[in-house]
Amino acid sequence: MSGAQRQALFESRAGWETPPNFPGSDVDALMYAKLWENPCWFSFRLNYLALHFNNPVYGYIQQHLGLLRPEFVVLWSLYLGGMSTPTEVVRSSGFPKNTLSRATTSLDRQGMITRQTDPDDQRRITLILTEKGKQAVERAKGIMIGHERLMLDCLSPAERLSLSEIMTKLVTASGGWPQSIDEDQARNIDVTP
Repeated sequence: MSGAQRQALFESRAGWETPPNFPGSDVDALMYAKLWENPCWFSFRLNYLALHFNNPVYGYIQQHLGLLRPEFVVLWSLYLGGMSTPTEVVRSSGFPKNTLSRATTSLDRQGMITRQTDPDDQRRITLILTEKGKQAVERAKGIMIGHERLMLDCLSPAERLSLSEIMTKLVTASGGWPQSIDEDQARNIDVTP
């Protein structure tokens, strides 16, 4: 076992030699392995939790508002941040540019956003949330907050603050991470300590 794998497994167990048993947890053998024997513990846990938010919440949004996830991501971005360029929405969401381009075209056709061209630079477009788009976000906002609160209910207030700080640190560092890994990069990835 490499030093990097040994360190990853130590981190996956939060430093415990033997994994803890959390009260009320129902962990089968496969989940146990993914939680405690997984050198890629971070990506597993992050994706697992994201799916437990995204599937029910965006399923509700699609069923009740008729919006696909990328479309709602654009609306939510504009709702939180005000008018923005498509590049800013891409950068803050992690979605590919072409996916959000299709979403903005659809939202514009639905009257949920408008596009405003910069008179000084015809290439620069600003996206603006319409009242119809704002109403759609506000219909889903309570569901989103409620589901997130449910997911965080097992944490103390102090743990929530720590989690928020750690997640923010990771998100702000993500700009330096590669968006793809080619064969040369794969050969040069060093997993030794």
